[in-house]
Amino acid sequence: MKRFMWSFLALLIVACVGVYLAGGFECFAASPGTAGAAIPGDRTKAYITLGILIVAALLFVTEALPLPITAMLVPVGLSSTGVLTSKVAFSYFGDNTVVLFMAMFIIGESTFVTGFADRVGQMALKLSKGDMKKLLLFSMIAVGGLSTVLSNTGTTAVAVPMIMGMCASAKVAPSKILMPVAFASSLGGTVTLVGTPPNGIINSMLDQVGIPQFGFFEFGKFGLILFAVGMLYYWAFGYRLLPEDKGGEDHSFGSELKERRTAKMPYSMGIFAFVVIMMVTGALPLTTAAVLGACLVVATRCMTMKEAFHCIDWVTIFLFAGMLSMSAAMQKSGAAALVANAVVSNVSGPTMLMFVSCALTMLLTNFMSNTATAALMAPLALPIAVGGGISPLPLMMGICMSASACFLTPIATPPNTIVLTPGRYTFLDYMKAGWPLQIISLALCVFVIPMIWPF
Repeated sequence: MKRFMWSFLALLIVACVGVYLAGGFECFAASPGTAGAAIPGDRTKAYITLGILIVAALLFVTEALPLPITAMLVPVGLSSTGVLTSKVAFSYFGDNTVVLFMAMFIIGESTFVTGFADRVGQMALKLSKGDMKKLLLFSMIAVGGLSTVLSNTGTTAVAVPMIMGMCASAKVAPSKILMPVAFASSLGGTVTLVGTPPNGIINSMLDQVGIPQFGFFEFGKFGLILFAVGMLYYWAFGYRLLPEDKGGEDHSFGSELKERRTAKMPYSMGIFAFVVIMMVTGALPLTTAAVLGACLVVATRCMTMKEAFHCIDWVTIFLFAGMLSMSAAMQKSGAAALVANAVVSNVSGPTMLMFVSCALTMLLTNFMSNTATAALMAPLALPIAVGGGISPLPLMMGICMSASACFLTPIATPPNTIVLTPGRYTFLDYMKAGWPLQIISLALCVFVIPMIWPF
């Protein structure tokens, strides 16, 4: 209880310090019109937001409090200090992605209780011959490949129960597979125009200023390199930085049910296939398809209502929903624009501008949605490039690729959050296993992209 009170007080104290010092940091911010990102006249809320973010980040890393508690204190802090209204701060528990998570937990559990996931795991075991590195590579290729044209959130949500079945059959710790798979889903999205929203945002902004857009597969000129390097890194070395799951072959899905309801397997397989087809074809929105599938697995008695309620991972739900309020606050308070302007507006030279733009994008995307990050950074760098007489194409490509390079936190992107509990990861595990790929991605963006699209 004392730790809780001290942590909450820390959030409020930093927020109050932000109010007091708001007028003293003007020298760090660029003038409102220099870079294209809107900076508020009154920056008090921006400083409060940054203060709360810093304290939350420290609590996440140290795990002084359980992750969901820290995440819940964020909307509490933002609403109690007036950065967001209480209605807005807590509205994200009804967000589409949060509902999608809950539905996919139920569908994923149904594949275990009916033995469907076990069957998939046994087939994968035969193909990989039980080799962990082969399982890792096959899983990353499959999920990353699908994410080139499908939602990375939907792809990861569908893949997790299958991968858990594979791990159980091969007696491989899920913690050695799931995090790289989540990263692969983000990297796969960099290959095509529709792979991830930032790609479309960049094209739209180029079109608005009369610059030729990137082609549908043109993103793949660099995206395929980034995807391949990410897979090879984890296959050759990165897996060693992943934590060992002390639970071994045990997993969170279906772990309490010893006897599978194999008679219901055809229903589970059919519902699972239906949900995947609806997601792939777009016949139904992702969340609609997932909720319908969750209803069907209970209606067909693949699992009981009690089991459906029990299998939802509330750590994931509270962590993701709580931190969505921070993403909104970073945008609405002008905190993200304040940081971006202060950094980008004070650099010169194409290489340095490329480095700073990509590095800042990678930092922000680990705490904000990649869509919001790209929408913030692109209009910031575009006029600087045009005004400086250099091609904006490498900068724009660098920003959209950096927006998908989110490997340091479980809140960076939905796939990272989805694998948090099944992989039994801590917040720090993401930093330990993700920072080398983050550095590699930054180096590739800064030095390789200008070779493909010269300044």
